[in-house]
Amino acid sequence: MFIALILVVWAWAVSLSSPEGFELVKSVMTSHFAKFLAWGTITVLLYHLIGGIRHMIMDLGYWEELSSGNTSARVAIGLWVVLAVLAGGWLWF
Repeated sequence: MFIALILVVWAWAVSLSSPEGFELVKSVMTSHFAKFLAWGTITVLLYHLIGGIRHMIMDLGYWEELSSGNTSARVAIGLWVVLAVLAGGWLWF
């Protein structure tokens, strides 16, 4: 997340400095490294969001038993994997 934040601040500063800077940022952001970094950031945020929703449901009194808690954890990880693959497809295709 911190690496992505550094890249975003750099991109803002350089892209607003001149038209050449904007073109430089445009070319960097379409590189495979930038797409991989964006994918990593998106997947981390998705995992955090899914885990947060799961814990909010657990705070309501559901999925607190061992078996249902394990099942909800597996479902959350499975959902995260599916969304991570979809995010990768969205970025690269």
